[in-house]
Amino acid sequence: MIEVDRLTKNYGLVAAIRDVSFSVSPGQIVGFLGPNGAGKSTTMRILACFMPATSGVARVAGYDVFRQSMEVRRRIGYLPENVPLYTDMRVAPYLDFVAEVKGVGRAERRRRVADVMDRCMVADVQNRLIGKLSKGYRQRVGLAQAIVNDPEVLILDEPTIGLDPKQITEIRSLIKSLAGQHTVILSTHILPEVSMVCGAVIIINNGAIVAQGPIDTLVEQFFPTSRLEVEIVGPPPAVRDQIRAIPGVLSVQDQAPANGAARYTVEAARGRDVRAEIFQLAAQQRWELLELKRVGMTLEEVFIRVVAGEESEEGSAEKSAEKSAGEPAP
Repeated sequence: MIEVDRLTKNYGLVAAIRDVSFSVSPGQIVGFLGPNGAGKSTTMRILACFMPATSGVARVAGYDVFRQSMEVRRRIGYLPENVPLYTDMRVAPYLDFVAEVKGVGRAERRRRVADVMDRCMVADVQNRLIGKLSKGYRQRVGLAQAIVNDPEVLILDEPTIGLDPKQITEIRSLIKSLAGQHTVILSTHILPEVSMVCGAVIIINNGAIVAQGPIDTLVEQFFPTSRLEVEIVGPPPAVRDQIRAIPGVLSVQDQAPANGAARYTVEAARGRDVRAEIFQLAAQQRWELLELKRVGMTLEEVFIRVVAGEESEEGSAEKSAEKSAGEPAP
């Protein structure tokens, strides 16, 4: 549904994105992640036909975003990070106007506008001027205009920015309900939100794709271990050393004990379940075992490891280049 191949965008001598390639299958919801300035918004603007690329190919719903931009625009809904609403219009007439511009027939428009106002929770302000609305309401009006034509593809840049926690939960549920019928690519800095909504992620850093795939697959790729949290009442040095001696245990980290109990984070080889052995160890040593549970690695940890790793590699490359440049020629 979305196919991107070696997409590059230059601003003078600066490359905002370079050789970006990825694909999003029909009906899939994909999170597009990266630190500020990584190239997320640039890529999404190109996909939305908002700006041209310097080179590369991008197709949406089978149509080329450069040569067939009108066909692409008929099939997408786009919510930019800063929503350009007509602040002198009222909510319902504005959405009716957008639906008309997007080619929704008159008979269908009234139903579609009423439906998206309910789904985006703006029906209660439908007769108010957009310029008088709070930031959260304006964001929801922006989302409503993106889906008013029931598009095949949704491109959402920070869709929950400016919303309160209750509104974030409601919009998250709305986006999740679009899976299957719509293809969605969304950018956000709220990583737990991505884990709850998206089936896969694409991570971009310094203008290049550094990781992509299903979230579970990326977790296994970047964290080839399983993790346990253990709380035990016992002498910390002995607890730490004896847990570390269990076959398959790779590391044991402990926190300062409180009220006689200490918490330990245990990492073991993936596929090696050491919970029974820790339980038996505690029983044999007469330690009081208060808690023993598996802990899943998070998307946030994957993101930090990927981005930090890229920055570390760049720093090493720069130092090597500087060192080479400073060495005298043989």
